[in-house]
Parts: sequence; structure tokens; C-alpha cells
Amino acid sequence: MKVVVFGGSGLIGKKLCGILRAKGHEVTPASPSTGVDILSGAGVAEALRGAEVVVDVVNSPSFEAEAVMSFFQQAASVCLPAEVAAGVRHHVALSVVGADRLPTSGYMLAKVAQEEAIRAAGVPYTIVRATQFFEFVPAIVDAGTKGDAVMLTPALLQPIAADDVAAALAAVVEEAPKNGMVEIAGPEAVGCDEIGRLWLAAKKDPRKVVTDAAAGYFGAELDDRSLTPGPGARLGGLRFDTWLARG
Repeated sequence: MKVVVFGGSGLIGKKLCGILRAKGHEVTPASPSTGVDILSGAGVAEALRGAEVVVDVVNSPSFEAEAVMSFFQQAASVCLPAEVAAGVRHHVALSVVGADRLPTSGYMLAKVAQEEAIRAAGVPYTIVRATQFFEFVPAIVDAGTKGDAVMLTPALLQPIAADDVAAALAAVVEEAPKNGMVEIAGPEAVGCDEIGRLWLAAKKDPRKVVTDAAAGYFGAELDDRSLTPGPGARLGGLRFDTWLARG
């Protein structure tokens, strides 16, 4: 099966391309480094020629509200019509668990707009909503840092390893389109503050976590349901503490 991976040179994209090739699929990583620009459309039609499945794991270079909304809307307006023209049979898109529960987050609003564009495009699809990657924890810690203190909410997260995200996406590629959503998450829910403490301890970082329910998540207020999955989520096998121990 020919699979095109938009964002194939990124963290998830590289891992996904490797898994799909090992499964025997013909894989085309599509990114600016391979001559494909999803904003201008350069190289998109050529990359899609003969494709049966497209996986979109592209992310915006900016998380500023207007910039991220513009990015996802423009990418959708270029890629989805091109997929219709190419006869793509399954569009798989990576999104975020709880995207529709954080209306004060510009990034989440942009992901919801992307999901809406996918539903309206006419290509059979599966939206895979993932929780926060383990690899994103340093950014969460840095965002909460004030001097030597790290202000983090005790609200639950259920983070997942990038390797498990790529494996879950590869499984969805080989399934029939859901025309709906799949949630994926790590094996356990842990308070954001505790995740921060585990990270800092593992890195021997002297900063101290201060639990603050008002700290939120990049400006958005959180509770235990905001970013955790529902009961039907597919769970990765790697625990955060095990991942940390790998160094």
C-alpha cells in the first residue's frame, strides 16, 4: 500500500515512516525537505499520485493563536482537495485529546478547525487524538518556570511516548476509515505537577515544582478531564518513569 506522510521528517513522522516501511508499505515522507510544501501546494499533487492512505502529522511552527489557525486552515485547503483529486481512500490525522474542551487555547481551537475541515472534505478519514507526548514535558516545565520555581497544576495528564504514538498511527493506517475519532494515551494518568517533579529529578534539575491549581496549561484552565481520554482509548505500553530511566 502506498502511504504519504505529511510531516514525514518530524518527530512522529520519522518514526511512523520507519514502522510502515518495516511492515512492507511504500512510504513517501512529504515535507519541505523532500520538496513538498503543504501551504503553497508545491509538490503535493506529485506526492499524492497513486497514494491510498495519507497521514497528516504536520504541526505549526508557531503556537500563536492567529498563526496556528492560519497554518492549519491553509494546509487543509491545499491538501484535502488534492487528496480528493488523487482518489485517496483514507486520511489519517493526528490531533489532540481534549481539543474541544479548551476553548481559550488558540492552538486547540486551530486543531478543532482542522478536524472540521477533514470531516467536510469528502475523503474517508480517521482522526487520531493523542495526549501530550513524553517528549513535550520539558516545554510544559519551562512554560511554568518562574525563577527557580515551576508552577504546575495538579490536574491529570495521561502522556504517551512518541514511539507509541507512531505505532498507534501505523495500526490505524492498516484499518478501515472510522469516519470518526480514535483516542490514544499513555498507560497511566498522573498530575501535571508530579510529571514535572519526575522530569526534574531525572535530569537533576534544581528547580522545584510548586503545585498551583490556577497554573493551567499554556494559559488554559485545566481539570482532571480536560486533557485525559475517554474509557475507549487505545493505550501505549511505555510508562513515563520507564521512559525517563532510559535517559
